[in-house]
Amino acid sequence: MEKNTKQDKNSMPNSHLHELLVDEMKDMLNAERQLLKGLMKLSKASQNEDLRAAFEKHHEETETHIEKLKEAFEHLQIPARGKKCKAMEGLIKEAEEIESDFEGSEASDAALISAAQKIEHYEIASYGCMATYAELMQHDEVAQILREILDQEKMTDELLTDIAKKSANKGELVM
Repeated sequence: MEKNTKQDKNSMPNSHLHELLVDEMKDMLNAERQLLKGLMKLSKASQNEDLRAAFEKHHEETETHIEKLKEAFEHLQIPARGKKCKAMEGLIKEAEEIESDFEGSEASDAALISAAQKIEHYEIASYGCMATYAELMQHDEVAQILREILDQEKMTDELLTDIAKKSANKGELVM
């Protein structure tokens, strides 16, 4: 049962964003669930131990993101139900194609990082928007949860960049 009745929704600040926030949360709940499977494939495909560890760590974080999203739904008193995230489905399919195309090559880990960062940037954009909507509607607890997830997504993106710079993108300079 939804906490906010139609009358209550209209009395909250920026109530026009409520349905958008809920829709985005449903989308990301499904996206995170899809990502769990995708991260395991990326981890198995990686040659670099640091990269493999980063994917495994992010798999664990993704499990917590799902739980945090469920908590955000609870704060809004809305059932935690996902809706098919076609964007994540496409990003994971692209990651699988990249993994297949570069399997066993020197560029394999660089390709995996590229695919993973595309996913991270999608998540960063989504969580940033959702946190802003929640803040504008004064859903402080929900905004805090979404900002925590956003911060973890940004840290994962930075970690992937560091791994790329230190090892995955390294090669001989040809002139």
